[in-house]
Amino acid sequence: MNIQRSERVLETIPVGSLGIIPLPSCKELGRKVDEYLVQWRRESANEHKNTIAFQGYEQDSYIVDAKVPRFGSGEAKGIVQESVRGRDLYLMVDVCNYSLTYSLCGKTNHMSPDDHYQDLKRIIAACAGKARRITVIMPFLYESRQHKRSTRESLDCALALKELVRMGVDNILTFDAHDPRVQNAIPLHGFETVQPSYQFIKALLGNVPDLQVDSDHLMVVSPDEGGMSRAIYIANILGVDMGMFYKRRDYTRVINGRNPIVAHEFLGSNVEGKDIIVIDDMISSGESMIDVAGKLKELHAGRIFLYSTFGLFTNGMEKFDKAYEEGLFYRLLTTNLVYQAPELLERPYYISCEMSKYIALLIDTLNHDASISDLLDPYDRIHRLLRKYKDGEL
Repeated sequence: MNIQRSERVLETIPVGSLGIIPLPSCKELGRKVDEYLVQWRRESANEHKNTIAFQGYEQDSYIVDAKVPRFGSGEAKGIVQESVRGRDLYLMVDVCNYSLTYSLCGKTNHMSPDDHYQDLKRIIAACAGKARRITVIMPFLYESRQHKRSTRESLDCALALKELVRMGVDNILTFDAHDPRVQNAIPLHGFETVQPSYQFIKALLGNVPDLQVDSDHLMVVSPDEGGMSRAIYIANILGVDMGMFYKRRDYTRVINGRNPIVAHEFLGSNVEGKDIIVIDDMISSGESMIDVAGKLKELHAGRIFLYSTFGLFTNGMEKFDKAYEEGLFYRLLTTNLVYQAPELLERPYYISCEMSKYIALLIDTLNHDASISDLLDPYDRIHRLLRKYKDGEL
């Protein structure tokens, strides 16, 4: 594992002694983040780290022991098993981790996003106002797909954000929010939606040695109008063209909570022979991504790389296996911000984008009360990466 810290020098006094509480849904990611922080702070040349202001700066682990046991009825309680008074706490939760189960009256229940969110609130309540500051790191924002009201329906994401800040949460960090405007629900509190653009490009370039990054050979495509800004950002950084698909929907019917897509219409320049990056925030069932890949192949596109921040794969991997065998796409990339099923990691076409070092950098910087602006905008880092790739140094 590459433990090297960036050129960042953090000299400001920490807000409080650092503590990380990865909920059971986020245990593996939390462990990796903790390893980075332990190593960095042990090797830090900070001349003040033995002073009283830096008390508890170096530790063998920053993970605070906490658990959420359940009764036979399915009810639960949050327990924090060590003191958190005066600590700067970072709670990590993956609301999409369906692999965890609990017993409900003798039957096995898989945990839903509602269960994970409830467990998060239990741990916040167990801290009982003793922590110096609480930051919630929720990679997939709970109920972020239910972010706006069009008829008489609930506004779940806004309600959840307001509930968290009422419970004493100071900052909320999420990744690639479905609609960042949900932060308008809590305008006076910290909310950051982080784009993992650098980690995606790093994983892509590190695994595909023959990619030609120029407008003659590469193109970025958004599968719908909602993801345009994401595609424009990546296309501008890489210096290539972009296109988009327009989804024609049947608004007379609702299937699985949404209006079914009738057809995908492509808007953009000629894709013939070009490698294509299809970029979206999440892959749910995957139908939309595979349809888009099929349409691009009909237009004689070259290799197709499917990228999504969150790979949920709610209907399993069979559709992707079939599409890969038919040559509809070349590689599939998602981050490890949400649960990755073992069968996903075994797929020959799958590339995982590692996010633990980035999260560790964000936590380290926030603990020092320093600005994270340069971490949120990876423009310079991506250009350094592209130069190394073109020089054959990656």
